[in-house]
Amino acid sequence: MLTAHLPSGYVAARSFAPGLKWGMPVALIAAILPDVDLLWFYLIDDRSVHHHKYWFHIPLFWALIALATWPVARRAGIVSLYCLFFGVLLLHMALDTIVGGIAWLQPFSDHLITLVTVPAVQDHWVLNFVFHWTFLLELLIWAAALALLLKGRHT
Repeated sequence: MLTAHLPSGYVAARSFAPGLKWGMPVALIAAILPDVDLLWFYLIDDRSVHHHKYWFHIPLFWALIALATWPVARRAGIVSLYCLFFGVLLLHMALDTIVGGIAWLQPFSDHLITLVTVPAVQDHWVLNFVFHWTFLLELLIWAAALALLLKGRHT
């Protein structure tokens, strides 16, 4: 996914946690949090390792964080926010699996599992994704987010 993570978080918050206090900011943060590793990718690592191989894109990393924070969430009475946060993180990685690849089998394998391979036929890598049929999925997510936004303004 190039552009649809943030609107996917919006759709998740509006669909699964309407009215939940702090639900929208939690979902939006979770929707883009794994991509914080892009800072390291571009500023430190000089793009030497695919950013989906960094910890923030490893499902096991987030599963361990989820296990460690579950008792705190229960005690604090924020189980709904907890589920929304980790559910949207999981959604981010599921969306990245479509064309970007995620190491779902880590620590047993660092292979990035990808559902669809986007061939390199354009001069710039971004154009390969924009002109591939899978970009329609991103447009559908944007359309769903826009529809929910407009629906919310009319009610």
